[in-house]
Amino acid sequence: MQLTFDNQFTSALPADPVTENYRRQVQHALYSRVTPATVAAPALVAYSREAAGLIGLEPQDCETPEFAEVFAGNRTLEGMDPHATCYGGHQFGNWAGQLGDGRAINLGEVETAEGHWMLQLKGAGPTPYSRTADGLAVLRSSLREFLCSEAMFHLGVPTTRALSLIVTGEGVVRDMLYDGHPEEEPGAVVCRMSPSFVRFGHFQMLTARNEVDLLKAFTDYVIARDFAELVPTTGINRDVYVAWFNEVCQRTARLMVEWMRVGFVHGVMNTDNMSVLGETIDYGPYGWLEDFDPNWTPNTTDATNRRYRYGQQPGIGQWNLMQLANALVPLIDDTAPLEEALTTYAQSYEAGWQDMMAAKLGLAAYDADLVNGLLNLLTLAETDMTIFFRSLAMVDQGGPDADALHEAYYGGPSVKVNNEAQNWLSRYAAVLELQQVDPATRSASMNAVNPKYVLRNYIAQLAIDDAAKGDYTLTNTLLEVLRRPYDEQPEHEEYAAKRPEWARTRVGCSMLSCSS
Repeated sequence: MQLTFDNQFTSALPADPVTENYRRQVQHALYSRVTPATVAAPALVAYSREAAGLIGLEPQDCETPEFAEVFAGNRTLEGMDPHATCYGGHQFGNWAGQLGDGRAINLGEVETAEGHWMLQLKGAGPTPYSRTADGLAVLRSSLREFLCSEAMFHLGVPTTRALSLIVTGEGVVRDMLYDGHPEEEPGAVVCRMSPSFVRFGHFQMLTARNEVDLLKAFTDYVIARDFAELVPTTGINRDVYVAWFNEVCQRTARLMVEWMRVGFVHGVMNTDNMSVLGETIDYGPYGWLEDFDPNWTPNTTDATNRRYRYGQQPGIGQWNLMQLANALVPLIDDTAPLEEALTTYAQSYEAGWQDMMAAKLGLAAYDADLVNGLLNLLTLAETDMTIFFRSLAMVDQGGPDADALHEAYYGGPSVKVNNEAQNWLSRYAAVLELQQVDPATRSASMNAVNPKYVLRNYIAQLAIDDAAKGDYTLTNTLLEVLRRPYDEQPEHEEYAAKRPEWARTRVGCSMLSCSS
């Protein structure tokens, strides 16, 4: 197994001069070099052949003991430069100071003909930023991150990638519900991939410490490395900073539209969990909107305030961008262009959301009254969002019948809901006719944007239950199913089913904590 590393991040930016690995505040540096912890018995659970292909690895490379050793952290390849980065952030709306890669260790940047990929181990041991934690991760959260990263990619949602999931052969103690009942769980390591793991919080930390020279050098590096199309021949200046912030705003707006399209709820939209690339990053207590409730959050920590609920994600995206804007003020010395970019974010999100909703309904153009009526209908009963839109694609637009939607309702619809659905379907059919939507192509166009298969929490939990016993069959089956989320796949119909009643309140199937 050979990979070519160029490691521009560690070559271009200042390192923490302290080499010992102990918890501390790190100033005037972007990262600390650190060695992953050695584990007892690394064993491969699953790998993504698509992610592997991005860095030139073939299946025969991934199915070896060497692969498990390297991507569990036991071995380093020639050219790797393991390090953890320093950043801060707002957590649940409050400034938290220094955070950093507490359980993530970057192995280095692989250079390919198509671009570069930072490889990062999550759960590979403590770093100077681990605070009071051990830097490790458990199998349940690692499995969820591995599968969801790849599922989101195949859904067409911008995301970090997941190369591999490896169990360590060691136990990790966690208090899953923070209720004073810690238990030992199987440990695991995920290898994540992205061109960059730079977060809003990296810039916030530098500004908070008034390290303005380093803020400039870091921002210049990020723009030149991953936004080179914005750099004029004359070099980076104030206008480039503004253009870059605009680009980050636009990417974030597109990401929010995609989350809303597939019914994904991130659960922990802190500023340290926001990527400047506009990718989904840090899969913690996420969830899928199985019941269309805009106020739902999967995060037990957020159960009271519901700051990161489904319906508020676009607004939180803008709030987080505002914190990034505040961090960039020392480089621009004028808030007006930053405020303009934030306004444009809101406009771009709204336009993108309208286009997305039109596509989900198979319309030629957005119809506000029809969409508002739909959103109201979806909240009248416990309605499975994913199944509803797939069922809607099969409705006969020449004579729509609400019975076609029954599968989407938990417990079946009441007479009132059924009547409301029938009335809405009549309006829907009229709009389709007015817009001259072709009945022969409508279903296919809708099914291309409305997935049949998403990583429902209860299905992920079933895979976790099996994996904890050493059976990885379901994990790998789901990886295959989620590669084709828009296809019917009749042989895997059970993975498109509504959440069963037993999963309604079971831990891991309804809400989750940040414990991992």
